[in-house]
Amino acid sequence: MEIVIKKMLGNSAAPMDLLLEADPSEQNIKQYLKKGTVFLAELEKNIAGVMVLMPISPASMEIMNLAVDEKFRGKGIAKKLIAHAKQACADQNMDFLEIGTGNSSLDQLALYQKCGFRMKKVIENYFIVHYPEPIFENGIQCMDMVRLKMKIKKDS
Repeated sequence: MEIVIKKMLGNSAAPMDLLLEADPSEQNIKQYLKKGTVFLAELEKNIAGVMVLMPISPASMEIMNLAVDEKFRGKGIAKKLIAHAKQACADQNMDFLEIGTGNSSLDQLALYQKCGFRMKKVIENYFIVHYPEPIFENGIQCMDMVRLKMKIKKDS
């Protein structure tokens, strides 16, 4: 079972149902789809995961959305998408890769740190201010955004 990562041509056909699993705001998703690049992870000819990667400065890119279909979780798909993002940053001579997630996203926080991200800051009340409905995960209200960042090692 090989996981294949493909760059999507034209973001209008991005799998919104999967993107909404990582970000409950369709309006936010549509905004970053305008500037980002969508990558699909395919497994057994199925779309198993999605990632939106976007430059946020001349030296940094951010993973704006990363989601894996529930029936394909635990197969290394998110790690493969993150590795692809790291390589895309290196290929574009970027210095950093960033990602943000909720304080209640315990599995994601663990995964990102295992992949080399370091926690850099917390934006208090981000999800209360920017989302109309309360979000709950793992029995915890998602209130704060945890920002993580990694230095991209370039081949010399």
